Amino acid sequence: MRLTRKRLCSFLIALYCLFSLYAAYHVFFGRRRQAPAGSPRGLRKGAVAPARERRGREQFTLESEEWNPWEGDEKNEQQYRFKTSLQVLNKSTKGKTDLSVQIWGKAAIGLYLWEHIFEGLLDPSDVTAQWREGKSIVGRTQYSFITGPAVIPGYFSVDVNNVVLILNGREKAKIFYATQWLLYAQNLVQIQKLQHLAVVLLGNEHCNNEWINPFLKRNGGFVELLFIIYDSPWINDVDVFQWPLGVATYRNFPVVEASWSMLHDERPYLCNFLGTIYENSSRQALMNILKKDGNDKLCWVSAREHWQPQETNESLKNYQDALLQSDLTLCPVGVNTECYRIYEACSYGSIPVVEDVMTAGSCGNTSVHHSAPLQLLKSMGAPFIFIKNWKELPAVLEKEKTIILQEKIERRKMLLQWYQHFKAELKMKFSNILESSFLMKNKS
Repeated sequence: MRLTRKRLCSFLIALYCLFSLYAAYHVFFGRRRQAPAGSPRGLRKGAVAPARERRGREQFTLESEEWNPWEGDEKNEQQYRFKTSLQVLNKSTKGKTDLSVQIWGKAAIGLYLWEHIFEGLLDPSDVTAQWREGKSIVGRTQYSFITGPAVIPGYFSVDVNNVVLILNGREKAKIFYATQWLLYAQNLVQIQKLQHLAVVLLGNEHCNNEWINPFLKRNGGFVELLFIIYDSPWINDVDVFQWPLGVATYRNFPVVEASWSMLHDERPYLCNFLGTIYENSSRQALMNILKKDGNDKLCWVSAREHWQPQETNESLKNYQDALLQSDLTLCPVGVNTECYRIYEACSYGSIPVVEDVMTAGSCGNTSVHHSAPLQLLKSMGAPFIFIKNWKELPAVLEKEKTIILQEKIERRKMLLQWYQHFKAELKMKFSNILESSFLMKNKS
């Protein structure tokens, strides 16, 4: 009996010693064999990560209140695990969307929406291609975009429920073409191939857009949302929203990337104006004021008597150079106050000097805004110089001569940052409006 007790005690002591040795080995040597989180070896061997993660959790539970000589390595390892978890989470949620929308770009303003506001790419990149397409995800919506001469009603497959149709309704011939597209879309809605339709419309410069009224859902039609260019009195921010004119993509005005020299270089010209001079217009008054004070010698001025719809490579380069080399861009009204020149000047960091007057027609005094024009730009805090009469220009130019380069650099930065923010805000607003309207109606 005594021998059995002695053996049992010896066995327990030996077991205790073995356990103590194992624990000591685990504490003092086990962690040193772990590769640091940032080492190439640790990153390559992904299979080790789960065991390492379990071990880390155990150590934190057992030793959180003790001094730890390897605390730095463990913090690095925890950061690595956290980053890995975020990457896994992003991969699992990437591509998850609640809504799919296809945009049919049947007007040049569609390229401003897709390439400038959405920052989307098109395949092929050749602007003369018959069919071009692209994809992008904004918020909870996956967008696809198609454009080109080959996008013809009835000649391409429609496999989406939600469509944004981009149309030109500026003049009679364009309205006829736009109406054919709306009738085609109406048929798709009637046969239940389409559920929801929104329209982005290049409206008439006098805001005479009555032709589209019967197609709007509020008037018994099927167009649920209308995004319209110019200060239309219909704008209510409920089902009719203002959209910017943007740059002249039909003249191949590019997406411009800001550069160091664009921001920091001294610009040789105070201002620029390259454009058509209409008889008895404020543009004619502008030219007279520039010549009278001799400021036409300090500005890049190139006037023509007749409007040209297309640019040559040379004329486009001259225009871009004028924007890049001028501190100010003069923006007189044309048929409408809003013009491509405003947005093109922003692209190059040249401050738009805008003639802030209403033109003839039905634009202005919407149910949301009063004292138009350019309510969209003004509501988003556009850092422009607004003048009511070109007689104010000499004083503006005299002040410009006193501004040092550093102040001009800061002003350019502010303009370029504002323009980038403007486009980003429009993108999110556009997508949020579609999601709120289309998804809500799907649920109901």
